[in-house]
Amino acid sequence: MNKIRAAVIGYGNIGKYVMESLMDAPDFEIAGIVRRDTTNIPVELKEYEVVNSISQLKKVDVALLCTPTRSVEKFAKECLASGINTVDSFDIHGGIVDLRCSLNETAKRHNAVSIISAGWDPGSDSVIRTLMEAMAPKGITYTNFGPGMSMGHTVAVKTVNGVRAALSITIPTGTGVHRRMVYIELKDSYDFAQVANAIKSDDYFAHDETHVFQVENVGALKDMGHGVLIERKGVSGNTQNQLFKFDMRINNPALTAQVMVGCARATTKQKPGAYTLIEIPVVDLLPGDREIWIKKLV
Repeated sequence: MNKIRAAVIGYGNIGKYVMESLMDAPDFEIAGIVRRDTTNIPVELKEYEVVNSISQLKKVDVALLCTPTRSVEKFAKECLASGINTVDSFDIHGGIVDLRCSLNETAKRHNAVSIISAGWDPGSDSVIRTLMEAMAPKGITYTNFGPGMSMGHTVAVKTVNGVRAALSITIPTGTGVHRRMVYIELKDSYDFAQVANAIKSDDYFAHDETHVFQVENVGALKDMGHGVLIERKGVSGNTQNQLFKFDMRINNPALTAQVMVGCARATTKQKPGAYTLIEIPVVDLLPGDREIWIKKLV
């Protein structure tokens, strides 16, 4: 078997779990890790090539972008321009269409494939919502997140001036409405009220009820558990009261990483361009022969 050579860009929470999923996958080999600091290499990365630019790695088929959402487009375009497929977990729902359009042009020009927003939401949950919509074309779907740590929101808080460390917890209040509970360690000489207002004004938080608390030790509060309950009540044909539920409780970065690795596999099976997960045949996320999976799962 010719294994897919994958590079991991970024080695934070998601990057570490992506490495685990790649090591466990039968059809991948790790081409290397791209990170800013190549002088202080963790013990678990000693056997891999660690560089500060993907151009320093040999024969990369796909790059998994384990970077903050707001830097995804920059890294993706750099990789795609070199003919390297990309997968990311971009999680600003309102920006997905624009990102897809931007990366689609670059990917097609350089004969590459990009699968965007390939986490669990957006990502695998998007597939569930799509299936529910097909099962009951008329109706309403509610996606209720949590309770749990939101990685995207936590990273967004950390970029606010005056924040030393942060944790954002999502609390579902029902019918797709959420409360954001944000805990921060404040840097010296910063005013808490001003920092809290800056957090609440960020687009990640501006549309939800958000509460900000100053604490001494964010690490003492951290738990990467999360979850989702997706509910749709609708109509199949002329039949009313069709009710569907999808419920899961998960380790947030571990599931994001696993979906990304599946999508990295799927990039090798698509025509050049940029895709969201609902555009990818789900069987392409799995290793091995398609016929075997059809026999097993259909």
